[in-house]
Amino acid sequence: MSKARKPTPQKSIGRKPTAPAPKAPKPPAPVRDLLERPPVTTEADGRLRLWFWGLAGAGLLLLCVLAFGAGINADDKFQNAYSAKLINYYTTFGRDTSALNVPDGNMHLYGGFFEIVTGFANKALGFQESDMGYHHVRHLFSAFLGWVAIVCAALLARLIAGWQAGLLTLLLMLLTPRFMGDALVNPKDIPFAAGYMLTLYHMAALLQQMPRPSRWHWVGLVAGLGISLSVRAGGLLNFAYLFLFAGLFILLKHGWRGAFNGQILRRYATVVGGAAVAGYVIALLFWPFALQAPLANPWFALTKFSDLEIAIRVLYDGTNIKSNLTPWHYPLKWMGLTIPLAVLVGFAGTFLLLPRLLRRYQPLWIALVLFAAIFPVFYVIYKNATLHDGWRHLTFAYPPVAVAAGLFWNELLRLFASKRVARYAVVVALALLMADAVVFFARYPRISYLYFNPIAGGVKGAYGNYETDYWGISIRQGIEWLEKQGILRPDMNEVVVIATNMYYPAQQYLAKYGDKVSLKYLKWERRCDDAWDYALYPTRFLNGHTLKRGFWPPDNAVHVIEVGGAPILAILKDTTRNCALGTAALKLQDWNGAIERFQQEVKDVPDNEIAWGGLAQAYFNSDRTEEAKAAAEKALSISPADDVANNILGLYWLSLGNTGQAKNQFLGATKLEPGAPMPYYYLALIAQREGNTAEALKHLDKLLQLAPGFRPAYELGAQLYEAVGNAQAAQQFRQAAQQLQ
Repeated sequence: MSKARKPTPQKSIGRKPTAPAPKAPKPPAPVRDLLERPPVTTEADGRLRLWFWGLAGAGLLLLCVLAFGAGINADDKFQNAYSAKLINYYTTFGRDTSALNVPDGNMHLYGGFFEIVTGFANKALGFQESDMGYHHVRHLFSAFLGWVAIVCAALLARLIAGWQAGLLTLLLMLLTPRFMGDALVNPKDIPFAAGYMLTLYHMAALLQQMPRPSRWHWVGLVAGLGISLSVRAGGLLNFAYLFLFAGLFILLKHGWRGAFNGQILRRYATVVGGAAVAGYVIALLFWPFALQAPLANPWFALTKFSDLEIAIRVLYDGTNIKSNLTPWHYPLKWMGLTIPLAVLVGFAGTFLLLPRLLRRYQPLWIALVLFAAIFPVFYVIYKNATLHDGWRHLTFAYPPVAVAAGLFWNELLRLFASKRVARYAVVVALALLMADAVVFFARYPRISYLYFNPIAGGVKGAYGNYETDYWGISIRQGIEWLEKQGILRPDMNEVVVIATNMYYPAQQYLAKYGDKVSLKYLKWERRCDDAWDYALYPTRFLNGHTLKRGFWPPDNAVHVIEVGGAPILAILKDTTRNCALGTAALKLQDWNGAIERFQQEVKDVPDNEIAWGGLAQAYFNSDRTEEAKAAAEKALSISPADDVANNILGLYWLSLGNTGQAKNQFLGATKLEPGAPMPYYYLALIAQREGNTAEALKHLDKLLQLAPGFRPAYELGAQLYEAVGNAQAAQQFRQAAQQLQ
């Protein structure tokens, strides 16, 4: 008869004590009990656990399948170039230093975890950047990391309140279209969210098991710390969380006397400090820039990211503004309009049930969840950080929001556990609040990051007020349509010229056609600067007024990609080339030729604001000022920020001697399009005529910031400084003007 085997003890970190340690002072029993209280369990927990891991596995499979059909993120241009530099750095053992300073996008200030892992995977598989397999590898890894963030959020809810809370949180995360859509195509924010949630979950689980935590949670904590910091410098926040909540845990569990007990502190320092050091070292190994100065450079990168440095034009509340000028409520409003209603209600409800939650569960972990959700959002508001593309920079703060929501719905179900009707009512309410997000995700699974909730009126309600396809994911659908129509095919005899403002994704999809397709990068407002056959333009960077008034898609659109009843990408066709030829005539100062071409263009495409603006310019230079005014006003009715039309209208008022009206026109133009330099030039000229040299110099300074190569600005500067008696400055401006000739 065989002997019964003794149960194998769980492995823990550190050496086992050889002798009983002296008992440390304990805090009052109620405080200690709160920390040591396990999650509420029920007889159904075994079944719920199976449902949990079954759903988690199905979620991973779904994400992997969707990853193969996901579009290419326009920002991947920077990540992929950085990935190549990182691979060269490591394969040359640091001799290739191009990864240490990457001015294009400041990518060296980011850790290289994602780029290194996918870069070496693609290298091993033999994929080049022009191969779709290269992008599939990146999308698959991003999807996996998104799944890690989802599961860790659900496990944190399970740790706090049991398997039912974990299952509810898992459902809320898997049915959040924005997060699921980002998981397919976002190689910056999703990996950081994975590191963030790995840290939070394993930190809570590890501290819960102290003084003898399992190796699994210690390794998980190290991985979370290392991944988050090796993605972006904001990962330093996780180290601060670790020490803050470890200190609070010691204080609450052991009391003030125990908090200063040497043996206790040594044990915590060994486990917590060891995890912090190991995580930091791992992060450095994936970040060449940080390796050069392990303490100074991560902090330097963090300070640079507080303002993001890059300011781009964004659409917010129907107005196009610079991202560094967004109001304080920008992230809050975006989150309120794009998070599923069940999560919004659940998160708000957490505060209503907070006293009950704090009584029933470990209060420190409730505080951790709420702090991890709220602090990052309010910190960026406090710092007035530059944000764009909605709340994607705060993606990492969303899983804790979902955890809080999961705890709320779980507690409601427990509250009405003995009341069947009320319990069913809670389930129905949760289902109804999630229905909109579920339907949207089912209809648009590969581009679900465009989701807007019913508060915004869906994508259709948000159209013209907020950015939709800001990454240009729909470029893939546009090219697939051209292929279905036979416009793009392997046996093409003639070259097809395609224009777009989302060059990188289009370039990757069209690489298989070689020289049979000529791709041109043209901004929307410069789409007539060159000739093309077809053009692919998403709504990104378009004027909100143009979108809301129905002037987009334009009349020469042959196909429109729609999501949620709103157009997100237009495929244009140009057979006459009148707009491009008219623009070329303007450059040659062939005013009559330009008028002829633009007149034909506005006849064929009445809502082409570029043609109307070009026509106004040609009329004005032909001394047909009233016709110029009418054409400029037509252009501005389509796109109020059109810089050519605004300038022509300002010059029209100057030609009539109405300086005040002209000044108002140019000042209005600077607000509508802060990046346009010419209004500042005309404002400086007006101020010079009025004898206000100080104001003229102010406008000149702004002009040179926007257009440092504009020679007339230096000539004007020389005149202004001569007027104030600054001969040295005047001479410097003359020399600069001569160098630009």
